[in-house]
Amino acid sequence: MSARLFGTDGVRGLANGQVTAELALDLSVSAAHVLAERGTFAGHRPVAVVGRDTRISGQFLEAAVVAGLASAGVDVLLLGELPTPGVAWLTGSLGADLGVVLSASHNPMPDNGIKFLARGGVKLDDAIEEAIEQRLREPWDRPTGGAVGRVWVHETAVEEYAAHLVSTVDHRPGSALRVVLDCAHGAASVVGPMALRGAGVEVVSIDDHPDGLNINDHCGSTHLEVLQKAVVEHEADLGFALDGDADRCLAVDASGEVVDGDQLMAILALAMREHGELHDDTVVATVMSNLGFVLAMRDAGISVRQTRVGDRYVLEAMSSGGYTLGGEQSGHIILSSHATTGDGLLTALQVIDRVAETGRPLAELASVVRRLPQVLVNVPEVDKARTDDEALAAAVAQAESELGDTGRVLLRPSGTEPLVRVMVEAATAEQADEVARRLAGVVQERLAL
Repeated sequence: MSARLFGTDGVRGLANGQVTAELALDLSVSAAHVLAERGTFAGHRPVAVVGRDTRISGQFLEAAVVAGLASAGVDVLLLGELPTPGVAWLTGSLGADLGVVLSASHNPMPDNGIKFLARGGVKLDDAIEEAIEQRLREPWDRPTGGAVGRVWVHETAVEEYAAHLVSTVDHRPGSALRVVLDCAHGAASVVGPMALRGAGVEVVSIDDHPDGLNINDHCGSTHLEVLQKAVVEHEADLGFALDGDADRCLAVDASGEVVDGDQLMAILALAMREHGELHDDTVVATVMSNLGFVLAMRDAGISVRQTRVGDRYVLEAMSSGGYTLGGEQSGHIILSSHATTGDGLLTALQVIDRVAETGRPLAELASVVRRLPQVLVNVPEVDKARTDDEALAAAVAQAESELGDTGRVLLRPSGTEPLVRVMVEAATAEQADEVARRLAGVVQERLAL
């Protein structure tokens, strides 16, 4: 049985390798057919919006997607270079039937991806993605004459999305707050500084000159040392680093210390609870969130609902429970009152808003979370399907007993490789390292291939 084409975040791989123009065209045609048969286009001429990040491969993939959609009778609005959450928001605000994002997010430049969004800017259901795969390259009756799709450039996409972001901010800090923004030479290189300046912030923008080849290249959220240095050099109050499609961000305080996604979620959770905006006093996080975050939220009277790793699972839990805040340690944070997906710029603006409201520096706000030392060991060449091994389970139980309330153990089989990840948090780095390596030895012994 062949591997599923769609992953947890669309189709992704080497551009012109796995992700080809032919595949982009075929997927677009199939998506149009599946949505049409499910009644999405009933009673009107269908419209799709298409946006991309700054990778050079996005140009030919965009052309292929547009060709596929238009040939299937779908009108297309081209948004140009825009963050993934910007495409999602415009899918909803423009009343489009379908959104398409061409991006590989934080991946290296040679990769690219294709993500489809349903009406309203939400991710497609698994069942629809599976139907799209099954319908690839099937024979079909092609529309002709006036029934083919038309293509327009939506020239105000950047300005509309920036205005939306600014509209979410209640407190304008003015020139009293200097912020460094690392755009990762990605999709937020124009709209990011525009939105922050629109909110009244003094912005120092770095890594904001994309050339099609330099996206995520030793910059952005995967290389925080660039931001750390810039914040100190510019004597800024804080800084934010985005990834290539700006659906996530991490922060740095005035001294150059990293503020991760768990800490950002804690800051936002406390602010939202204070304003009556945190539904059921609950935040959704994955099992990889640091125990320090969970303990801090518990002490504040906020519940943490944990899911499997992946924003898809965070979104599912948020939707099922009506929760208004969720995210990942990586900085992929979802504020459902304003967005249908993680939005790095929205997160940055909401944190800036909290700093302006309280008059407290980011370091003080982030100190609510005391991150416990965390050690992650990958154990390769093992049978990842047997993590329920009795002896391994006993070793994990023994380790958990040793750690008590000040630590935890997590075993995670890799989704793509024959390896098991052993993660341990403890009161000290030494204890976390000792327990992790001991358990890794048990995994290696008991699950050897």
